[in-house]
Amino acid sequence: MRFSIFTGLLSQVSKAFGNLAIVSGLIGAGWAMPAWANDEDVPWSHAISMHGTPALEPGQPFPYVNPDAPKGGAVTLGVQGTFDSLNSFIVQGGWTSARGMREREFGNNILESLMVRSYAEPFSLYGLLAQRVRMPDSREWIEFELNPDARFSDGSPVTVDDVIFSLEVIEAKGRPPYRNWYAAIAEKKVTAPNRLKLVFENGDNRELPLLIALAPVFAKAHTDAETFDKSTLTPPVGSGPYTFKTIEPGRLVVYEKNPDYWARDLPVKAGFDNFDEIRVEYFRDETTLQEAFKKGLVNALKFGDPTRWATGFDFPAAENGDVVKRAIPLGIPAAMQGIAFNTRRDQFSDPNVRKALRMLFDFEWVNRNLFYGLYTRTAGYWDNSELSSIGRPASTREKELLAPFPDAVDPMVMNGTWRPADADGSGRDRKVLKAALDVFASAGYVLKDRKLVNGDSGKPLSFEILAKNEDEEKLALAYVRTLKLLGVEAGVRSVDPSQFEDRRTKRDFDMVFNTWYASLSPGAEQYGRWSTKAADADGSFNFVGAREPAIDALIDEIVAAGSREDFVDAVRAFDRVLISGAYAVPLYHVKDDWVAYWNTVVPPRRDSLYGHEYDTWWSAEAQ
Repeated sequence: MRFSIFTGLLSQVSKAFGNLAIVSGLIGAGWAMPAWANDEDVPWSHAISMHGTPALEPGQPFPYVNPDAPKGGAVTLGVQGTFDSLNSFIVQGGWTSARGMREREFGNNILESLMVRSYAEPFSLYGLLAQRVRMPDSREWIEFELNPDARFSDGSPVTVDDVIFSLEVIEAKGRPPYRNWYAAIAEKKVTAPNRLKLVFENGDNRELPLLIALAPVFAKAHTDAETFDKSTLTPPVGSGPYTFKTIEPGRLVVYEKNPDYWARDLPVKAGFDNFDEIRVEYFRDETTLQEAFKKGLVNALKFGDPTRWATGFDFPAAENGDVVKRAIPLGIPAAMQGIAFNTRRDQFSDPNVRKALRMLFDFEWVNRNLFYGLYTRTAGYWDNSELSSIGRPASTREKELLAPFPDAVDPMVMNGTWRPADADGSGRDRKVLKAALDVFASAGYVLKDRKLVNGDSGKPLSFEILAKNEDEEKLALAYVRTLKLLGVEAGVRSVDPSQFEDRRTKRDFDMVFNTWYASLSPGAEQYGRWSTKAADADGSFNFVGAREPAIDALIDEIVAAGSREDFVDAVRAFDRVLISGAYAVPLYHVKDDWVAYWNTVVPPRRDSLYGHEYDTWWSAEAQ
């Protein structure tokens, strides 16, 4: 009955417009269809978006590429660290898998997904393995139509069975958050030989269909489901533009262009995958990597240390213009770099202890003495964006969201006046030390014989900071000097990157350096970072062990938000809860993406919101 009313109304509207196709087009452009409408009336599209409509029409290339970029040549990229796995979607070895198989910066060289993300928009996806897609406004399901030309590197077609297999094997044996996302699929329907409809329990998680669209697709015929959860160096068979040429565990990965790559002429691939060969070399420490770059052994390098950025270009190639420095303005929120507390540890179970310790990081001293004043202080988790709560009083909607959790947000954070402690840069600011000591006192700690001890047990406040390189160690030692002024017994332990990741994954640390990367469209990935369920899940990103009901509720609100306004309010409220929980000592950020390169490679003139992306660069030799 209800559907007949809707179709009758649609018929009347179509007469007014003169064409039913026009009405369908308007619906595809953003007119919401009732959730009860017939599934067949939901129009197909080339793209989908989290909020609003995608920016690009069919056939348009991404705006941050050169569609006419020349093909050929080679590039060598360098990273600090190691690798011992070729599967990033599992717990065992997932943290130490090879770079460049499937990622934004180094490219989706091996594994592809049904759709591909545009990094010029907050969260819009365009068809890749799937040539068309459709979903209702309720987002209770999504349907994909595979491109009949899609092929794996061995020439076999990408089928619906491969997609189903990939979703199911990661659900069964993958690591969070992937297995949690794919487990939310209630039903998989093959609606045609090249069509797959995925039905969800409900449409509460409005981001879920987009996350599913980004799932990696493995070749079922070449993937062992029984051993999928075991770390391996056996190359997976993917549908991407490259195949493996060389694999030297811990040292080198070489990707070789597939001359028969199936998608090379698709609009969404215009300007990508320009090199014939991509070498990714691994270096145990940052100094060795920097020296390799100076010698031209590495063609391009991302910089994160202001000292190296400010002083590291006094070699001949940089002075004569063969090496170019480029600061790319970022269009995304600043990443939250911090020293994370493991709240599973007794000494960090009280938020007031964490808040006091947070106050003792003297950013002004560190920035001036270690980093040439190039850093900006980080306060929250979405600084430099409309999603940040810093400097903004809570809106009416935020207060409604936070009302069930009256103790989750500090009053100053709620009214937008909270800032990180503003020390004078001396490394021993008395007013900050006194204020921190007062907060310690509220947690039951007192100064006794120049040691900060628990007033009841007499145990000193002591812990260890885990670092993986000399830069982190240098920063930790500066922080420890200030801590000792209040009798806090803190030490620093440096380990190699492999051990660092292993200990961080196993929660074998007191405090550890971590970066929470931010986007303009945070969503379901926040479950893996912050939810109670993820606190004890193997392989999750909830390193701090957060167990806060307000966090769980607000992530639900973020992923269920139907409008940009509701979404922004939910993220800001979430930001306030994270800040009030004092889960980390916030450090600093830069507003630009720093990258340097030899003139043997060429970047496009325009960059994405996220900064540089090597898979859009090309060889000067080919040019």
